[in-house]
Amino acid sequence: MVGAALVRQLRAGGYQDLVTRSRAQLDLTDQAAVRDFYAEEKPEVAVIAAARVGGIHANNTYPAEFLYENLAIAQNTIDAAHRAGVKRLLFLGSTCIYPKLAEQPMQETALLTSALEPTNEAYAVAKIAGLKLCQFYRAQYGVCFHSAMPTNLYGAGDNYHLENSHVLPALIRRFHEAKESEAPKVTVWGSGNPRREFLHADDAAAGMIHLLQLDNPPDWVNLGCGSDISIGELAVLVKSVVGYNGELTFDSSKPDGTPRKLTDISLMRSTGWEPAIPIKAGVAKAYAAFLEEKEAGRLRA
Repeated sequence: MVGAALVRQLRAGGYQDLVTRSRAQLDLTDQAAVRDFYAEEKPEVAVIAAARVGGIHANNTYPAEFLYENLAIAQNTIDAAHRAGVKRLLFLGSTCIYPKLAEQPMQETALLTSALEPTNEAYAVAKIAGLKLCQFYRAQYGVCFHSAMPTNLYGAGDNYHLENSHVLPALIRRFHEAKESEAPKVTVWGSGNPRREFLHADDAAAGMIHLLQLDNPPDWVNLGCGSDISIGELAVLVKSVVGYNGELTFDSSKPDGTPRKLTDISLMRSTGWEPAIPIKAGVAKAYAAFLEEKEAGRLRA
């Protein structure tokens, strides 16, 4: 999703010499294959947007795979880039790197100050390792390897799997299917009280391009919108955008995860960047993309 958004914006900005690989074309957990890729293509700039991702259910169910695969992706792509002479690399992490009970809004300095949220600890550990690799390669070798920590992303090309997707695309699909089937009720996992921050993938791509143009970017920086919404409020918003008229309920027996995740984006703002897509317009844009992808048979579900 975010990689595709980045490619669209780069092409719109006049960048044509872009090298990409799909998961089917290049296994980033294969060290030899990744080294061969860099040696063959010799890119000037590398952006590592690939990851194995999912919501609470997926993180709880497959922690070993989430840690192994994301750790392998990070170490293979970062080390191979250095070996191939890449001077600029941007690694995408996640705001789940911060402690479960970090002071809100979360600043970059909160990293490693207390325990992580158990439901996504495996993913967080891998992303922390990736950002630290970038920091240490930069310090030791003088390469401009740096990282961005996006908050919850959504938009065109999202994953709409009912069990393994993140909350916003899962809500879009649930409400859409309930509308189509005229189901009387939609139940959302958890109490609805946790608050989350959401950034449209197009905003994230714009922020990444901005970071790549800075002469001296931070080692890692939060990439968010600076405001949050409760899961309950989000469900009501998605219900309205989709046009579902049935009942909305919450299953409090399911885990909520971290009570609140809001990033402090003052460091990113100090570099001259601001998000441009508010949540209501972003959800409407995401639902339109969902309908288009579903109609074209391209929906990731």
